[in-house]
Amino acid sequence: MAQALHLAERGLYGTSPNPRVGCVLVQKEVLVGEGWHERAGEPHAEVHALRAAGEQAKGATAYVTLEPCSHHGRTPPCADALIAAGVARVVVAMQDPNPQVAGQGIARLLAAGIEVECGLMEASARALNAGFISRMSRGLSLVRSKIAMSLDGRTALHNGVSQWITGAAARRDGHHWRARSCAVLTGIGTVLADDAQLSVREVETSRQPLRVVLDSELRMPPTARILQGGNVLVYSASRDAQKIAQLEQQGAKVEVLAAANGRVDLPACLKDLAARGCNEVLVEAGRTLNGALLQEGLLDELVLYLAPQLLGDMARGMAQLGELSTLEQRVELAWQDVRNIGSDLRIIATVKNNR
Repeated sequence: MAQALHLAERGLYGTSPNPRVGCVLVQKEVLVGEGWHERAGEPHAEVHALRAAGEQAKGATAYVTLEPCSHHGRTPPCADALIAAGVARVVVAMQDPNPQVAGQGIARLLAAGIEVECGLMEASARALNAGFISRMSRGLSLVRSKIAMSLDGRTALHNGVSQWITGAAARRDGHHWRARSCAVLTGIGTVLADDAQLSVREVETSRQPLRVVLDSELRMPPTARILQGGNVLVYSASRDAQKIAQLEQQGAKVEVLAAANGRVDLPACLKDLAARGCNEVLVEAGRTLNGALLQEGLLDELVLYLAPQLLGDMARGMAQLGELSTLEQRVELAWQDVRNIGSDLRIIATVKNNR
């Protein structure tokens, strides 16, 4: 199963909106076939493994990181392929949270007389597909914010200068998080200040994530670099037809999702991204959007890069939360991973009291 999970990781950047899945076929303790889901719309992991095994699949044990599918999508059911190949036993890491499957794949295998076990290395399997699980079970993407900051929690000087707080290795690692995400979300303030493209450049990937900008008043200039190459979605509270037309002429799609306060409706925005098939959404923004997401309980995870430097109390903080009057109002985190990335420290933490 560890090998199957390792194979599944090879689809880290290309399988969305599908989950990342790996499969290993073993015959008398000998590996006879393996495969992983490489891209959405193409054969699933089980099909690749069965093709590699050929006749040796008959009587073999299949180790699969996610319950084999039982429905017709863009490809036929994998449960049927395992049955047709004569596999004797299937070991599954976790049940598929997709309501179209949700135990039906396992039931189909059992009905065909195949021995099935479920739960081996489930925690690792769930971590690999946390975004897919979130979208299937909550109707919401997994939302993580990537923040580069000084040891005293500052992301930019008072005058807005922030390039570069962290080193080249941390910036390169940040592109890995972009590449695995279905969408990169930012606010118009960051676009106006940095004119960033928010594209993946430091790692090889078969697709670029959707670039999403929250722009309540449609202040986005048609010359913004983020508009280059298309694949841009702008959420706004403004219905200014002329400004919308200007952005759409540059290849952007504009959606109006207004909240009562005249800003973009954040929960509606994230629900819409999930409906578009986004499993993981990476936030790369300033203190205003990070603070709003935290205050509304919409942020699931933080990827923090801490540089060994101090910028002082006049520099800008990572999240604008306003004044807290009691400790009960604090945002509590749970550490998941801490490691050195070049000269910086990377901390991954989940938000405990969200949603």
